[in-house]
Amino acid sequence: MLEPKRSAPDDEDGEQATLDLLASGTLEIEGRLVDASNATLYCTIPGGSGGPGGSGGTGSPPRRRGGLGGIVPPDNTACVYKPIAGERPLWDFPMGTLAGREVAAYVVSRAAGWDVVPPTVMRDGPFGPGMCQLWIDHDTDIDLIALSRRTDHAGLRDMAVFDAVVNNADRKIGHLLPVADGHLYGCDHGVCFAEDYKLRTVLWQWRGKTLPRRSLEALRRLNAQLNDGGLEAELSSLLSADEIAATKIRVETLLKHRVHPYPPADWPAVPWPPV
Repeated sequence: MLEPKRSAPDDEDGEQATLDLLASGTLEIEGRLVDASNATLYCTIPGGSGGPGGSGGTGSPPRRRGGLGGIVPPDNTACVYKPIAGERPLWDFPMGTLAGREVAAYVVSRAAGWDVVPPTVMRDGPFGPGMCQLWIDHDTDIDLIALSRRTDHAGLRDMAVFDAVVNNADRKIGHLLPVADGHLYGCDHGVCFAEDYKLRTVLWQWRGKTLPRRSLEALRRLNAQLNDGGLEAELSSLLSADEIAATKIRVETLLKHRVHPYPPADWPAVPWPPV
């Protein structure tokens, strides 16, 4: 793993600069992540310096609003590129839609203020259109299995609520990306936003528990944006109209009942393998 080097201005401009870089910078393929089920390419984008406050290091985690600081494009930005052409067919998700779902997950995470998904864009690349996501150097000193079982980690609980909203069908332990400053990110959101209830996750420790105030505030922010038209328009190029409608219903249901969901009765509750 590459050692992150941080810079820390607190503004939105840095995040937008990173999104712009991911969308238009030249992708240089360094290798393939062979454990991934779909084509997942590790890339760098050269010449990414010049954001607010200076430059960061390769693969630096984004630091942004909510006390997490502003994202600054590094000198040599590391990212993950998943071309649509490399997606394997799935029986329960339409072909060629996984990249769009990854971008939609970022859009929802950003709108609610959860910030659990690294900056992600849809772009053209060496193997055609696909998603491009900022690489996160997670803290390898953290025991991910122990982390996944915690009940006192606010960021982990945020992720559980986020997963309920996007209907994540594959939240594995290995998809957790804790960074050194304590913030938690997640990756691999290609099998989200199904219309049917398909939540599969290792984060069931809060099932049936009352949602904390911070979760309700995030859900209210998200609900307001889903109903004012702007967020729905942004998602419309990434998801079907029925999938967006189902997302709205999930948010409204969480706000109505104010509890974490229970596992589905007719669907495996935990992905396999869980790690």
